[in-house]
Amino acid sequence: MNTNGKVVVTGGAGFIGMHLVQGLKDEGYEVAVVDIKQESDVRKTDELKNVFKDVQYVFHLAALPRVQFSIEHPQETNDTNVSGTLSVLEAARAANVKRVIYASSSSVYGDSDILPLVESLPASPKSPYALQKYIGELYAKLYSSVFGLSTVSLRYFNVYGPGADPEGAYPLVVAKFIKLRSEGKPLSITGDGTQTRDFTHVRDVVRANILAATSEHVGKGEAINIGAGNNVSVNKIAEMIGGEVAHIAPRLEPHDTRADNTLAKKLLGWEPQVSLEEGIAELKKIAGIA
Repeated sequence: MNTNGKVVVTGGAGFIGMHLVQGLKDEGYEVAVVDIKQESDVRKTDELKNVFKDVQYVFHLAALPRVQFSIEHPQETNDTNVSGTLSVLEAARAANVKRVIYASSSSVYGDSDILPLVESLPASPKSPYALQKYIGELYAKLYSSVFGLSTVSLRYFNVYGPGADPEGAYPLVVAKFIKLRSEGKPLSITGDGTQTRDFTHVRDVVRANILAATSEHVGKGEAINIGAGNNVSVNKIAEMIGGEVAHIAPRLEPHDTRADNTLAKKLLGWEPQVSLEEGIAELKKIAGIA
């Protein structure tokens, strides 16, 4: 029996969304999903107001997440990522939702020479997607200060785990490598492979979302890094997964990312629990390449 009340996950049919929906159900919440795959659209504010009725928390994950796609289609991605977020915030305000937890991205930092990336650094988006995510953060904070809607933004760092689409949202390099290895194909590394990322397991991200919903220390539009706090090169990921490698042309992307997760520990009581070694071993086992 559900005892914790009703919540909504936008983008609940996506990779992170599906894990979050299950995690919330495991915690005893009644979960409703808004997802374009299920023919419900975050841009339809009036429909959202009905969905959000009697809802405690809205986890806003719905987005068009590909960086390259946003470069090729800036208007289309802006419509979903900015107008969609504004629609969610407006519907949540109208429905007196207790808190909106917004899924942001480490891409808002751009290509910073300063590591680890700490929330006090200025945003410097290098793609329409990154800019759109940052605008979403600003809207969330504005809705807290102007309208009194409790909000918090979580900046995800390179989320990976079971069910990630190897063809999907940038930059799911772990899922892509696992797929290539299982097919006996070389692992395609962009550039020289020395670029590093902070790989964060999806189960840790789910925990961060649930803690962000219930924490008494957030709700005024804070932006919080959700990252493992370690950066590993793409070459190292390829080595851990195994098999032949092939290098392809580099692309426009930050060379290095690493999260400072001090604020997440302080405000949410969150820290990562799944090591990269454990996470990749699990994925290799699922794929039958352990």
